Amino acid sequence: MRVLSIHNRYQFPGGEDAIFEAEAAGLARCGHTVRRLEFDNRDLGERVAPAAAVKAAANTVWSRSGADRVRAAIREFRPDIAHFHNTFPLVSPAAFSACHDENVPVVHTLHNYRLLCPSATLFRDGKPCEDCVGKFLPWSGVLHACYRQSRTQTAAAAAMLAVHRVRKTWWNDVDLFIALTEFSRAKFIEGGLPGGRIAVKPNFVDVEPPARPQPRNGFLFVGRLVEEKGIRALLAAWTEVVGASLRIAGGGPLEELVRGFAALRAGVTYLGAIDRDSVLNEMSCASALVFPSTWYEAFPVAIVEAFACGLPVIAPRRGSMAEIVRHGETGLLYEPDEHAALASAIEWAAEHGSDLLTMGANCRRAHEQTYSSST
Repeated sequence: MRVLSIHNRYQFPGGEDAIFEAEAAGLARCGHTVRRLEFDNRDLGERVAPAAAVKAAANTVWSRSGADRVRAAIREFRPDIAHFHNTFPLVSPAAFSACHDENVPVVHTLHNYRLLCPSATLFRDGKPCEDCVGKFLPWSGVLHACYRQSRTQTAAAAAMLAVHRVRKTWWNDVDLFIALTEFSRAKFIEGGLPGGRIAVKPNFVDVEPPARPQPRNGFLFVGRLVEEKGIRALLAAWTEVVGASLRIAGGGPLEELVRGFAALRAGVTYLGAIDRDSVLNEMSCASALVFPSTWYEAFPVAIVEAFACGLPVIAPRRGSMAEIVRHGETGLLYEPDEHAALASAIEWAAEHGSDLLTMGANCRRAHEQTYSSST
């Protein structure tokens, strides 16, 4: 099969970028011919001029240049199928129409909640928000400036959703959606997408465990330092934890908060933004990954990487996290939005090292059975 794999890269690399690479490579290993077509948000620059801002907003709704690039790639490569990952904002749903016109079936992986929510996160004011789910025009998101704290930019995302609901793009131009969990599939159906066209396929990562198991000690956080990843919740909970160590890997807007906390708190180390190999090395040495995300999460790559490294996960009983982490088997689930509950889970884990080792073996087994390219 000839597969055209299309992805709009983010300004700051994240899990979706990694999955785009992994899936294209996995298809190639299976004997398929894969052509990657990439767009990059770094090409946007600052775009502060009013004319540039208007053009960017219009392209978010319908990017003629994005559709033209996809159409040209189709005519050159002649794929059997087009597999889309992120399309926001440079590709736009106009590319689906281009595929339809060229008689190429479209598969779209739903890595986030962009088709339901202008900010793509179903998250506002520090907690999950579903005000725009199922709404023809997600006006609440515009009023609250949910995307980048800008009503103008949020309005562009909201207009994209409204226009393509009117023209029924999701129904007419997409042959199959891939949701990453049953939880997210249910949310997309609730939001109006055609349930009969939504399949569930989890993300995968291929990670070989270290040849020699390393001693495990302390806790690890890996992720962007942003509100929805729960870094504030973790730091608040950590003030109640005694005697354990914590290593924090990641960068983002809350970096100074983390750096300051680490400077004042014994046993807390801020590693900064580190590369994937370094992350995997940290995961191979820690006792547990703390994943305190405060939004639903579509599918956290960090959790699957932890499983691959035999690392149990401590996460809130919320969204996809409650579906992926099995309490007492591959980690611990705690009641969300309760700092004391998170602190208690960490303290229990610190006192039950042998149980964590057993959970770690279960994690590796779960990865091999469900979250590797061979499954």
